Amino acid sequence: MTTILDKKCYKCIKLAVMFVVLFFTHVTVLLANDKIIHTIDFTGQQNGSAISWLEEKGFEFELDAKKLNPRFKNNALVISTKDEVAGLIGLRFEQQNFIHNVKSVRIVWGVNRYPEGADWENGNNRVPIAVMLSFGTKNMSSGLPLGIKAAPYFLSLFIGEKDKLNKMYIGKLWQKGGRYFCVASGDQSGKIITTRFEIDERFKETFGHVRTPPITAFVLQQNTKNTKGGSEAFIKKIEFLSE
Repeated sequence: MTTILDKKCYKCIKLAVMFVVLFFTHVTVLLANDKIIHTIDFTGQQNGSAISWLEEKGFEFELDAKKLNPRFKNNALVISTKDEVAGLIGLRFEQQNFIHNVKSVRIVWGVNRYPEGADWENGNNRVPIAVMLSFGTKNMSSGLPLGIKAAPYFLSLFIGEKDKLNKMYIGKLWQKGGRYFCVASGDQSGKIITTRFEIDERFKETFGHVRTPPITAFVLQQNTKNTKGGSEAFIKKIEFLSE
């Protein structure tokens, strides 16, 4: 004999099953609409120094990038330092390889150790890891005299510990053409973070442009200047998506 309680439980289970089905159907549709138009993949490499591999792929090392000991470990590219170091590992695309019509990017990355003292809210603009994307070829002033270090528009996405999630920051230089976004915040040491960032929408809103220029360069950054304890971070993959 079926009781009222049994009927209520049955209805609850039925509703739960319907929710799960609808949820995963929705996720499947979203994933199906993602069109990957370009990928930078650091997975699948044997453990060890990544310098030769990066150079072969056309990456350039700026500032003290080689002191970040770029290496492959645990199916990812790892960068780290125990000292106060700033380094950029950049890839400039040839004109025929500019990435057009990018709607969003998806990054799989994480931080194993945060630099102590990095805090954009209080003016210490340091990062355990950042992905900087350049747009177009028109150079914008850095704020330094004589056009020193002028650079194209860029958006820099970074993982922070004390910084406000999803907040847009303006740096001390490149205030006209550069913006920094904290896309993951709080202590997430050792976790794999998947970030999706709406590039096209954010660029237009930030700089007031009708169209977003093509992506012309990719830069991986770590900066531990004016911090303590060093830092370690990793990146597995970045995918450029279009509708």
